[in-house]
Amino acid sequence: MGSGEDNTAGRRRAQPREVRRDQLIKATMKCIAENGLSGVTMAKVTKTAGLSLGIANLHFESKEKLLLATLDSVTREYNDGQSGILTDPGYATIPDRIDALLAFDFGTQTTDKSKLAVWYAFLGEAKSRPTYLASCSRQDIKAERLLTSLFEQALVDGGYRNVDPNLLAAGYISLVDGLWLNVLLAPRRLSRKKAMAAARQYLANALPGHVNPGEKA
Repeated sequence: MGSGEDNTAGRRRAQPREVRRDQLIKATMKCIAENGLSGVTMAKVTKTAGLSLGIANLHFESKEKLLLATLDSVTREYNDGQSGILTDPGYATIPDRIDALLAFDFGTQTTDKSKLAVWYAFLGEAKSRPTYLASCSRQDIKAERLLTSLFEQALVDGGYRNVDPNLLAAGYISLVDGLWLNVLLAPRRLSRKKAMAAARQYLANALPGHVNPGEKA
């Protein structure tokens, strides 16, 4: 019996570094969603992860470093997914790429309640926390650059006039941020499907030949 317990403990200690970090980051996301940033403690995170405080300190040294790693994880996952859609040469047409973008931005994975709660918790602290602001800003800058390029292609392809691709991209990002917040706070009033329909309508107004406004939500 004792030998079996020792082996189990040994396997827990022997987990690869990235596995441990991922466990702690996911536990931190859950704690933020349940308690907000101010309510997160290393004790709560390690209890949620089923790990010791010593392991958490070994991988992240401090709560602040763990929080920053959690923010970076959330933003990187979103950036990688969005960048993949906006740069993948596999899409046959611009409308196909825009449809994929909308499906990604309002898919179940992107609009997961815990992820949205984490994003807005950090965003609320960004103004007074330079490290949080830098991470949030990097996401917006990269997204705006790629979206502007996509919309420029659509404008040229469709011969649209009097539409600024930079403003169209900035407006889309701001709209999506607001829709996500409402999906998080008032899901009965604004469902994920209705939020996507609103974003689709916004793009259809500017790019009518490339975006089908679709059915009313």
